Amino acid sequence: MPKFPLLEARKVFKVLKDLGFEKIRQEGSHVFFRHPDGRTTVIPNHPGEKLDRGLLIKIVKKDLGISKEDFMKYL
Repeated sequence: MPKFPLLEARKVFKVLKDLGFEKIRQEGSHVFFRHPDGRTTVIPNHPGEKLDRGLLIKIVKKDLGISKEDFMKYL
């Protein structure tokens, strides 16, 4: 399986929206999202920088509760 991609926060925001998450607030460079079923996540938004693979994998597996393969389908 190929390496998990490095993504900018904007792309992750789009995937979260497609998964049903909505932005609830922003504190500085951190954007908070909530899903109607109660799942939450925080995405750091630093324009021009990409999210680290380790952080992105943690968000996908723990916060979103989906597999990396399922996440890749939304890209």
